Amino acid sequence: MMMTASQKLNKYWRVLATGISFVFFGMGGVVLTFIIFPVLTLCIKNKTRRELKARKIIQQSFALFCGTMRFLGAIEYRFVGDKSFQEDENCIILANHPSLIDYVLIVSRLPQCVCLVKKSIWHNFFMKGVVQAAGYIQQQNGQSLIEDCDAWLKAGNVILIFPEGTRTTLGEISKLHRGAAQIAIKTKTDFRLLHISVNPPILTKQKKWYHVSDKKPLFEIKIKSKVRISDFIESGTLPSISVRNLSKYLEEHLFLSEIH
Repeated sequence: MMMTASQKLNKYWRVLATGISFVFFGMGGVVLTFIIFPVLTLCIKNKTRRELKARKIIQQSFALFCGTMRFLGAIEYRFVGDKSFQEDENCIILANHPSLIDYVLIVSRLPQCVCLVKKSIWHNFFMKGVVQAAGYIQQQNGQSLIEDCDAWLKAGNVILIFPEGTRTTLGEISKLHRGAAQIAIKTKTDFRLLHISVNPPILTKQKKWYHVSDKKPLFEIKIKSKVRISDFIESGTLPSISVRNLSKYLEEHLFLSEIH
């Protein structure tokens, strides 16, 4: 169906609004990295207190960014069941990853969330100061990653992990890395599943930021019930078997939109 003149105008505006939003995001990252967080370091000497404050600032900044995208008409979004986040402490949040701003949307509602981030983010000009100030965990192989996650979880933190490791490729069956299941099993931590859908798709792995759809995309973030890790750990069962069982569970449930 051919778009009307007003629909075309709206689409062009959303391209501009998306561009403005990401310029705003980049400027915000620079301000946080080179002004806000250095001042925070000078004012708060205790590392734990400083990281707590940094994560709160990040949450408020991301909430402002998401609100700006909504105000400009670039996107719409809604959370379902986000009051459940108030119950979470010493918990792993596992989410699917359809778009570039999934992390931003989730953290905008979680004032104290530690994220597992790719090594490339630690060298990103706009983001490196943010992840370092917040005490985020760098993805790495081996026992040290498990130990880092275990220490953060025992301190009562929530850790956000995208088991896909990267954004979903449209039209392909998602493959999950076993790292998320290994962390949950080896730290013996309960987890919560979170499902993100965006219709029509935007900011996907295949689309540039300016590839906007004919109508405004709607992000829906559904927070599911918490799952007990004890359901996957049986006495006498090898950890590798428990990891395999949990990975299978995630493959079957992570991408379902229904809240169980």
